[in-house]
Amino acid sequence: MTTILHLDDSWALDGISRDRLDLAGSEAASQLQALLRRAGRGAEYTGWLDLPVATTPDMVAHLKGTAAELQDRSDIVVVCGIGGSYLGARAGIEFLNSARSSGATPEMLFLGNSLSPWHLSRTLDKLVDRRFSVIVISKSGTTLETALAFHVLREELRRRYGPEGARERMVAVTERGRGTLRPLAEEDGIPAFDMPVDVGGRYSVLTAVGLLPLAVAGFDISAVLESAARQRSEVIEARFQDNDALRYAAARRLLNSEGRQVELFADFEPFLHMLGEWWKQLFGESEGKDHKGLFPASVDYTTDLHSLGQFVQEGTPCLFETVVDVPAPVDLTFSCDVASPDGLSYLDGQTVAAMNRQAMLGTIMAHHDGGVPVLRISLPDVTEGTFGAAVYFFETACAVSGYMLGINPFDQPGVEAYKRNMFALLGKPGTEAEGTALHARQSGPVD
Repeated sequence: MTTILHLDDSWALDGISRDRLDLAGSEAASQLQALLRRAGRGAEYTGWLDLPVATTPDMVAHLKGTAAELQDRSDIVVVCGIGGSYLGARAGIEFLNSARSSGATPEMLFLGNSLSPWHLSRTLDKLVDRRFSVIVISKSGTTLETALAFHVLREELRRRYGPEGARERMVAVTERGRGTLRPLAEEDGIPAFDMPVDVGGRYSVLTAVGLLPLAVAGFDISAVLESAARQRSEVIEARFQDNDALRYAAARRLLNSEGRQVELFADFEPFLHMLGEWWKQLFGESEGKDHKGLFPASVDYTTDLHSLGQFVQEGTPCLFETVVDVPAPVDLTFSCDVASPDGLSYLDGQTVAAMNRQAMLGTIMAHHDGGVPVLRISLPDVTEGTFGAAVYFFETACAVSGYMLGINPFDQPGVEAYKRNMFALLGKPGTEAEGTALHARQSGPVD
């Protein structure tokens, strides 16, 4: 079977014995079977496994039709969501936008992912004299960052277009029968897509959560799903030696057992930055439990080689890198006369893409020689199909890696702690006692 994404672990696992490699491979294959049988922890949230083949043509047509309506009515579409409710869509849009010139589709903005008054105000400024619509994405509807931004945008739509015009410019993606967003949408007559109850937010890119914004941005969501289905077949059918998603999961666990506590997602193209942001949430929220897990961080090279490169090369040996490599969607040929005083004539006739690639290879070798293990994941191109395959690749590797670690990779109990404190400090009804105690602590920890 020809792989879509390819893993090169030769710069990372060369110091690990064959016996340990074989043992990790066997464990990864076993945990994949537990995942597929729904026999592992959190099995009630494994609906994402079948999304590429279970999403019906009618659903795809519905998403495309809704996207077309928003495109017709909008110069800007604002996606309101936080975490898994926006990171995957934004990652895909920035990845795919790099391979096309500006088109006739609406500009995509993202709001509801912070409580920054500056960001909210600047986004509202961008909407002045522009036709806009809103996609609000929230499982419960009670996440403060998203709910606040949506409230502000909904009021602006009503002020500008009236209740009926506003209704035509809003779409919700939320769970059915839970939370506050679904009844609000029904009361206002806002169209709503279901967020599957058996799919967690960070695994939801291949649902309406990710597919609707991608479709509005003008991308082929059928191609996304088709390639994700091909990646699914590869994961399910390939033996470990040919299964790069499983090999990635096993490599992560081996390197973690060697004392590596941090994994750096490293890219050499700016359009991969948001893919790294989605990857950080996927792995950080899935694995960071029971005082276990790798800390996921990201770097943008070559830029960050001039700020963090020294630490990576010679700092505390706590990390390894996963370099995500993709051919540049555009290229330039460099021209320089031999008499140029900057001394760059030796690069005359070379492409900038070739220079970037040599910088990547030089970095991999330098970091490896400095004692930093480097995994390299190669993507074939910048297309909808590659994005869909990458999503499924990382989701599967993350789930298997979590099972190998002995945790539930589908819950996030620790996220609720800050929310409880925040709501109490803000005076949410029912939290008065907690709020009083927390306000008393604001000058510092209590001995």
